[in-house]
Amino acid sequence: MTIPGFTCDTRAPNAVDITYSIGGAGPPLVLLHGFPQTHAMWAQIAPDLATTHTVICPDLRGYGDSGKPQDMAAYSFRAMARDVLALMDQLGYDSFAVVGHDRGGRVAHRLALDAPDAITRLAVLDIVPTHTLLDDLHAQVARAYYHWFFLAQPAPFPETMIAHDPDAYYESCLLGWGKADLSQFDAAQLAAYRSAWRKPDTIRGMCNDYRATLAVDFQDDADDLSQRVTCPTLVLYGADGAMAQHYDMAAAWSDKCTDVQTCAIPGGHFFPDTAARKTATALSAFFG
Repeated sequence: MTIPGFTCDTRAPNAVDITYSIGGAGPPLVLLHGFPQTHAMWAQIAPDLATTHTVICPDLRGYGDSGKPQDMAAYSFRAMARDVLALMDQLGYDSFAVVGHDRGGRVAHRLALDAPDAITRLAVLDIVPTHTLLDDLHAQVARAYYHWFFLAQPAPFPETMIAHDPDAYYESCLLGWGKADLSQFDAAQLAAYRSAWRKPDTIRGMCNDYRATLAVDFQDDADDLSQRVTCPTLVLYGADGAMAQHYDMAAAWSDKCTDVQTCAIPGGHFFPDTAARKTATALSAFFG
């Protein structure tokens, strides 16, 4: 799927192919998608932001048309963050703003910790910090986010189960994390998601993403508990989503950032799809 007014290209900035769309003019702004999607999730948001920014929307490694390494550890948030840094360097930018939803939000958080001089502003969408979620896991959160532990099981168990009917599994994810209906998803974006997640390599890549969270990312975050995000930070969350139901979102981020504001958007976890206009308005106001 092509984002209206954008061009698509592929580079290998960190020895892994990264496919991305780019459009607009002005200060650089990176948009990072989440699970189980591709950069097509920004199709109704990126054009609005491109009126004031140069907007870059990559597929994370393991997702969409980007490369899918074999090694599980290659899917850590730190490795994905390095992809973004290297891509932006190749495009001629040594600093930029970043937005991330779901897994992309965790990559964006890691970017802000690892490369504070490169990140001018940060927006994370419908997540609490990874260490916060895993270190004090509540029964209700474990039930809502069971997929973290299913997808992280050794290969090929989850891959085999999902491959039986990828649409049924991944659509259950789109609908299961907070008050959504398939009719609320743009038909072209949904078709792009389906095209990607039906591929065995994408299924494997997305499972490895979650395996790396338990095997690598949790310890990375534990090592960095004293670090704070120092750039201005916006936390958007779905008013009806699992995160809002089980966490005080402002409190969850208050000791992770030196300058943070929070805002609820109507809908559940996938509000960038189901409430794209309100999401674009909130991001435009923050990034100016």
